[in-house]
Amino acid sequence: MSARDPQRVGRFHFYIDGQRWEWSESIERLHGYAPGTVTPTSDLILSHAHPDDRQHVAAVLDGMLEGEPFSSRHRIVDLAGHTHWVMMVGDLSFDDAGNVAGTTGFCVDITDTMQSDISAAVSKVAEARADIEQAKGILMAAYGISADRAFDILVWRSQETNIKVRELARRFTSAMAGALPANTRAQVDRALLNLD
Repeated sequence: MSARDPQRVGRFHFYIDGQRWEWSESIERLHGYAPGTVTPTSDLILSHAHPDDRQHVAAVLDGMLEGEPFSSRHRIVDLAGHTHWVMMVGDLSFDDAGNVAGTTGFCVDITDTMQSDISAAVSKVAEARADIEQAKGILMAAYGISADRAFDILVWRSQETNIKVRELARRFTSAMAGALPANTRAQVDRALLNLD
C-alpha cells in the first residue's frame, strides 16, 4: 500500500497527560508517512491542516485539551502536497478512576466522497447553464438581441411565472424543439452551409 493510497479509516488516541498522541498506521499513511517513522504531536497535526482550515483545526485541538468530544470535517495536506478531506470524530476516554484521560476516536478519508459531491454539483450547474444558454440562443435568434437582453427576458418571465430560471429555460427550449417554421429552418441551413 503506497502513501498515496492509504487505508480509508484509522484510529487515534490523545492523552491529556503529556499531550501524547497515538496514531494507527493508516493515519500515518494518510499524512504521507511510512508507519513508525513519525511521532505524532498537536503541532504536527496542525502543520498538516490545510491553510484555510488551520484555525478550525486549532480550535478542535484546544477543545481536546479541555476534554471536549468533537466531530470535524476539514482538509489536510500530506507530505507530497496532496489535499485530503477527512472526517475526525473523537470522544472522551477515562482512566480507571473515572477521570477524563483524553480522547479516542477515528479519522476517515472522505476525499472521494467530497470530490463526487463537488463533481455532481458542477454537473448540475453545467446542465442548468446549458438549458439557459439554449433558451438565450433561441431568443437572440428570434428577436435579434444580445445575450444579456435574452437573459433579462428569461429572468422577467421567471419572476412573472414564479418558475426558476433554469426550469423556465428547460420548458421553453422543450416547447420550441422542432417548432420553427420550415422557411426558418431553410434560412438557418443556408446560412450555416454558406459560412466560409
